[in-house]
Amino acid sequence: MNYHQAQQNEYNILVEIWIRAVKKTHDFLETEDFQTIKNELPTYFPHLDVKVWTMKEKTIGFSGVDGNKLEMLFLDPEYIGKGYGKKIVTNLLEENQIQFVDVNEQNQYAKMFYQAMGFETINRSEVDDAGRNYPILHLQRTKKKS
Repeated sequence: MNYHQAQQNEYNILVEIWIRAVKKTHDFLETEDFQTIKNELPTYFPHLDVKVWTMKEKTIGFSGVDGNKLEMLFLDPEYIGKGYGKKIVTNLLEENQIQFVDVNEQNQYAKMFYQAMGFETINRSEVDDAGRNYPILHLQRTKKKS
């Protein structure tokens, strides 16, 4: 698996991956909020260190980091549950790029995934960063994965 820095001409592909991933993993997201986030996503990318993850020239997902916080990690659903997310997070950890991640409280799969990767909940917010009614768990890497 390889990665490269996202280019503006790839943003539409990344949004398409986001759409498919969110439809599979975020069944709690209201339709209006889904549309709003989808429309805002391309304007958010330039403010992050966005990596496009590929395997054999096929884009499998992307990650976005701000400082030492993983802001987003989305895989094409075809690749979810096959160890690619673990490889991406491990790579980001080994490069000392991330220590924190926020997870929607309703996304139990993501919560369990990050806990298995050595992250622990350190705080909780009632709403997301945009003030939407989606509680957020704030996680920090506090221990090495065993």
